[in-house]
Amino acid sequence: MTRTPKRLSRPLYEVLPWIYVAGGAAALFASYVSPYRALSLVIGVLGLLGVLGGIVVLLRRRDFRQMQSQYGKPEALRDLGKD
Repeated sequence: MTRTPKRLSRPLYEVLPWIYVAGGAAALFASYVSPYRALSLVIGVLGLLGVLGGIVVLLRRRDFRQMQSQYGKPEALRDLGKD
């Protein structure tokens, strides 16, 4: 019996970077209003990482899709990392 890899549904996959950005922005705001300095610093760093991570994923997807559209056989790019 072969196991198939688990995948996210397409709508969830598409919205995931925006969830990272929104969660990071919320954490940055929570960091700003937190009265405790140490907690504020930790939440702020996590928020910054969330925002940056979401932006990086968005830009990487955009670049991949642009590169994919420039080739005649877009499915060939999906098999590059399977070696």
